[in-house]
Formats: sequence, C-alpha cells, structure tokens
Amino acid sequence: MKLSERRVCRVLGQHRSTQRRRPQGRADEERLVADMIELARQYGRYGYRRIAALLRDAGWQVNDKRVERLWRQEGLKVPARHPKKGRLWLNDGSCVRLRPEYRNHVWSYDFVHCRTDDGKVFRTLNILDEFSRECLAIRVKRRLNSTDVIDALSDLFILRGVPAFIRSDNGPEFVAHAVRDWITAVGAKTAYIEPGSPWENGYCESFNARFRDELLDGEIFYSLREAQILIEKWRKHYNTMRPHSALGYRPPVPETIVPMDRRPVMH
Repeated sequence: MKLSERRVCRVLGQHRSTQRRRPQGRADEERLVADMIELARQYGRYGYRRIAALLRDAGWQVNDKRVERLWRQEGLKVPARHPKKGRLWLNDGSCVRLRPEYRNHVWSYDFVHCRTDDGKVFRTLNILDEFSRECLAIRVKRRLNSTDVIDALSDLFILRGVPAFIRSDNGPEFVAHAVRDWITAVGAKTAYIEPGSPWENGYCESFNARFRDELLDGEIFYSLREAQILIEKWRKHYNTMRPHSALGYRPPVPETIVPMDRRPVMH
C-alpha cells in the first residue's frame, strides 16, 4: 500500500509526531550527569554556572546551556537572583568610589563570628585582596584584638609587600591607635567605611557571606583546632578551585602544574 504518513495517522487517529524518531541523548550524557550530580553534592551551594566551570576544568567540553538543561532535568535547584543594589551616595552628594585597580592596591578585612559545638564563640579575621578576590589569610582564634590584626597584617606584608590602601570598618580593633599608627608607619593608607554602612566594604562583605553560606553554616566544629584546619582547607579551595563569577568563572589564583624536566636522551 502506497499511503502517505499523513493519511495513515489521520485514519488511525494518531498524531504524526508519534511516527518521528525520538531524539537520543549523547553517548556521554549519563557520565556527564553523574559528574554534575557529584559536584552538586560536594558543593551544595553552587549554581549550575559554577558547576559548569568545574566540569570544564575537569576536561568536559560543555557549555552553560547544556549543563543548565541537565541541571533542571535532574531537579536541582538554581539559586534565585538577588535584586540589584544602587550606588552609595553620601549626604554631601559624593559617591564612594575607591575601586581596586591592581594587586595590592586595596586590601579589606573584617571579623566573622561562629561557635564550636560546645557553644563557645570563636572569631575569624578575613583579609582579602579586592582586585584579585584572593583571600590572603583567615586568622581563627577565640579572641582577636588589635595586636592580632597587626600580627596577621605584618606576616602578609613580609610575604606580599605593603598595599596602597587597607579598607575596614570602624570596629574597635580597627580604629585602635596602635593599628592606625602602625599602618601609617609602614606606608599604607587606611580607608574606613562610614558607620552603619557595611555595603561600602562590599568585597569583604560578599566574601563573608560566601564563607558563612558555604562552610560555617554547614559544618559542626567540635574544637577550635578542627575549625582552624577546615577553614584553612576551604580558603585554599576558594583561592585555587572555586569559580568566581566576577573573574569569568575562574578561581582567583588557580594552581599551576609544572611538569618535571626530563633528562635529554643521549645518542
């Protein structure tokens, strides 16, 4: 019988799409989904864009659209977008605009509070290079004061040099005369933010939010030493592996593998 597909489907009451070849997924899709789910399990607060960047680092040739399709297909949650924020305008009509222009131009630092499992408080002093987004150090102690701030900064000054500006809030540890005089003596300038305006220290506040969301809120620290080890491990991951949206989904300081020199073959 030489009948058209259109007529046969009409007689049988079937839609013509039932006779079409169903699209098959790529041969590597099952392995890709497995790797994607494993990364999502390991980094539960990452969205599909960061997961896509990690997949590409692992050797997958995949774009964000494909990862997003599989992400939604597997029922994984895509974090909601945050509302845009306006610029900060002061009472005199000026706008805060101390933007980092190169490495070691502007460092910022702030405190974050957390507790160990026994209910005792510990604090972290987070120091950030605003241009590269690198977390330079996280000092973890039960108590942190102006002396600890000077010790942490002096160690970094020896290793990395003195930045042009150091931005911080107006907490007592940061406005202490000892800290202010010491920073001036080594050749840096202080850039304190307005009281009650944490958004002026946006780089450090954003880092603190990621730090709390991705680590502190999801871990139980049974001792201060355990907190120090896990926090330092997270800091290294943040610097060398975690994709950063402001850097084109690249980490601030990715690790570089240098192959060992091979001896020349003697003829």
